[in-house]
Amino acid sequence: MTERVVLAYSGGLDTSVAIGWVAEETGAEVVAVAVDVGQGGEDLEVIRKRALACGAVE
Repeated sequence: MTERVVLAYSGGLDTSVAIGWVAEETGAEVVAVAVDVGQGGEDLEVIRKRALACGAVE
């Protein structure tokens, strides 16, 4: 079974790059988690698609 790492994901440049880096360095699948805490900003669906495009598995 492949290990998984959960990454608190903001959808910004730093955490987008971190998805690939963590996967490469650890060999684990990366699960990106973004939470709407009410401060506004991008749609969570846009953030989800970005995380998947960067290599997150979920």
